[in-house]
Amino acid sequence: MKLPFKFTRRRFLTGAGLALPTALLGDALALEPNWLRVRTVRLAKDKPTHRIAHFTDLHHKGDRKLLEAVVSKINALRPDFVCFTGDLIEEAKHLPETLELIRGIRAPLYGVPGNHDYWANVDFKAIADAFRATGGAWLMDATARTADGKCTLSGLTCQSGHRPEPVPGTRNVLLAHYPAWMKRFDGLRFDLTLAGHSHGGQVRLPFFGPLVVPWGVDEYDWGLFETKTGPLYVNAGIGWFYLNVRFRCRPEITVIEI
Repeated sequence: MKLPFKFTRRRFLTGAGLALPTALLGDALALEPNWLRVRTVRLAKDKPTHRIAHFTDLHHKGDRKLLEAVVSKINALRPDFVCFTGDLIEEAKHLPETLELIRGIRAPLYGVPGNHDYWANVDFKAIADAFRATGGAWLMDATARTADGKCTLSGLTCQSGHRPEPVPGTRNVLLAHYPAWMKRFDGLRFDLTLAGHSHGGQVRLPFFGPLVVPWGVDEYDWGLFETKTGPLYVNAGIGWFYLNVRFRCRPEITVIEI
């Protein structure tokens, strides 16, 4: 069969050059935003005493299937407890469905609010009731102890200068929405701090990193950092802000063993 055009090296390179951006765009728009990953971070030098599942920044907008998948994966991980670090929703109308689904988490769920939760002007009591129903707590500048008495969780709101004190004789876990707030706690030491807000930048370019991160992140854009207050893990989040696009930064649930 005779081709209607001559297939030359130049045509091949031109076609490849056009196909690559199209494939990358398809990945960023259609694949990665809903492609959940589970990342495991082991901080324990010996046998871990606690297995924590961390997720953040749901920004739930009615995508029930995605949130159901998040809850299902968390339950399959069988953590000792679960931590959430802010931004359940963007609009109040999505709160009932969000709380209905997260009540399905079969481990104590501890969490703190994010800036979007304030902006949505929702009833924080309803959120607190849902977290309490799992055996956990909604920590508004407050502290809670796990059922085994071995972990102390302290939670920060987005609107105060609360300075929690680590409790001796327990593993101290600090929950915050803004990663950069760790710089406020010089002189204190936590076994682990968990944060969100950055979304990992959503779009991360090779050799460059995130295109943009929001205020309150500084250099703590994604991953594990050693700070003056101890190890800090910043989760890439589940949902999205501004644009539903991700590249080299899939939505994640993190398992942290301490």
